[in-house]
Amino acid sequence: MTQLPSLMDMLKAGMHFGHQKSRWHPKMEQYIFGVRNGVHILDLEKTTVELQKALDYTKGLAANGKTILFVGVKRQAQSIFKEAALECGMPFLTERWIGGLLTNFDEAKRRLKKYKTLQQQIASGEIEKYTKKEQIDIKKTVEKMDRYLAGLTNLDKLPDALFIVDMRVCKTAVAEAMRTGVPIIGICDTNVNPEQATYVIPANDDAVNSIKTIATLMAQAINEGKADWEKNKVVLEKESKRVEVKKVATDSETNSEPKSSTVKAAAARPVAKKQPRALTKESSI
Repeated sequence: MTQLPSLMDMLKAGMHFGHQKSRWHPKMEQYIFGVRNGVHILDLEKTTVELQKALDYTKGLAANGKTILFVGVKRQAQSIFKEAALECGMPFLTERWIGGLLTNFDEAKRRLKKYKTLQQQIASGEIEKYTKKEQIDIKKTVEKMDRYLAGLTNLDKLPDALFIVDMRVCKTAVAEAMRTGVPIIGICDTNVNPEQATYVIPANDDAVNSIKTIATLMAQAINEGKADWEKNKVVLEKESKRVEVKKVATDSETNSEPKSSTVKAAAARPVAKKQPRALTKESSI
């Protein structure tokens, strides 16, 4: 089970610092401990509770073979989210959100397919069949696509959840997730509307250490869930083979039964002797 950081570790990571009081979102009030020097302070005990809920949910998704898309487009989160996503084998997006990624996934999938095809052409040397100008154009296209699509190559269907830092910055992603019914696991600072997230992690979404602490925990929870998924797959495969063997054995026994059993049973029954028919007046004439 993923080990949560202590309250002291959270304090050291600066997870408790919110935004200035004047910038708060009233719906975050339940997660706020108080105000210090005009800055809201988050209640880390509540953060611990909500973080555990989010991690349990995340682990459960991974344990069922689901996909979580890491979305960290703000500067402080880009390298952290990329590293955490790579650590647990999940797709990630750390540049600007691609409009329609969720609401028009078929188009996004087409672009991803084109990106993979061009990559393969470059890697295999197939690109050499084109003119030099065409080769340069293809390489430029791939370089441009790299920036936005490199982290999405293993996304072959709509993600089962989004893990987002700063939902204000990622408002388009949030809107698309809400339209398509994709759950959101969100790091929510004091200036964010927590009702937009399915699972709220009340924490500082600006401090690098705060973001890294949470992203690392998410990656750990996913890896634990994926390990359970692999174990369950092995058990299910063994059970499936056992059922198949049992079925084959049963079918074999059924086919090997003698077909003459009903005849034998009939032969074993005593045959009643015919009694002579009594003569009547009509039959005797």
